[in-house]
Amino acid sequence: MTVVLGIETSCDETGVGLVRDGVLLGDALSSSMDEHVRFGGVVPEIAARAHVSALVPCVRAALDNARLTLDDVGAVAVTAGPGLATALHVGVGAAKAYAQALGVPLYAVHHLAGHAAADTLAHGELPPRSVVLIVSGGHTSLLLVRDLVRDPVVHLSDTVDDAAGEAFDKVARILGLPYPGGPAIDRAARAGDPTAVAFPRPLTGRNDPPLGFSFSGLKTAVARHVESAHAAGRELAVADVAASFQEAVADTLTRKAIRACREHDVSTLVVVGGVAANSRVRALAEQRCAEAGIELRVPPPRLCTDNGAMIAAVGDLLVRSGARSSATGLSVQPSIELTWAQLDPTAHEPVLA
Repeated sequence: MTVVLGIETSCDETGVGLVRDGVLLGDALSSSMDEHVRFGGVVPEIAARAHVSALVPCVRAALDNARLTLDDVGAVAVTAGPGLATALHVGVGAAKAYAQALGVPLYAVHHLAGHAAADTLAHGELPPRSVVLIVSGGHTSLLLVRDLVRDPVVHLSDTVDDAAGEAFDKVARILGLPYPGGPAIDRAARAGDPTAVAFPRPLTGRNDPPLGFSFSGLKTAVARHVESAHAAGRELAVADVAASFQEAVADTLTRKAIRACREHDVSTLVVVGGVAANSRVRALAEQRCAEAGIELRVPPPRLCTDNGAMIAAVGDLLVRSGARSSATGLSVQPSIELTWAQLDPTAHEPVLA
């Protein structure tokens, strides 16, 4: 059985993981988030420099955690897109170097496929057909997934503007809460009333696309509520606004995810990505799946945010499926849509006899 080294550097987390036969052997994570706080968002050049400093120490830490050495590694998988170009180049360059030095195959992986694969590390193989809801800082999508590495992924919907995680960050800034916004709003909402403010549920009207997502208008509704309170001289109930906004997001996400499962006759919903760590999203998804008779799979919070284990998990699936390795000249693809888990067109061509 092959030990796969996974490398993730698509944004501000440097992640390294080691997976063999569906089992996470060890991982390590370094975040440059604290360096971005004063800017209110991720600065690509700062993130890239942080990856350069953290990547080799993370590889060593993951190997130590797994009680392995580089000699035990039989394949390397790396996020080649989507993400910040400068950050992706660091990971891809390192992965090429490790693969060449070790004489092992290299697999270029789609970041979002990694999020879907993260659940396999907690709950085993995905069923033959599932709906995957990916909710993160840059992506909000409903996907129909069959075999994650053998079949193309079908997009049922994608957000038309702000992703859910992006909306959390922007609303947190409006409310004077710290970056990153997701955890800050989750904490503030615990003391608030989710029914205090009747924020809209985006794209839930009769003529709206039933599975579509849009969070820009919801963010604007929060901004207008805050402006109105200030203009009237009222004290802003931050906890209530945070709870009401969070409820609107969770309600919209889970309502549409359940509908996607019913429309496509799927009995398993997988919720992944950074926003899947949100307590209200998890609780409401659990409640609605139970009511609908749908199995819910959500990775533990530490596997929801960007990490190297999820990339190693995709690499492990590719190795076990017999996929051909990616071309040594592969490059980053910062804006590539998820169609295949492996980002190398030649890898999907049939092998000639």
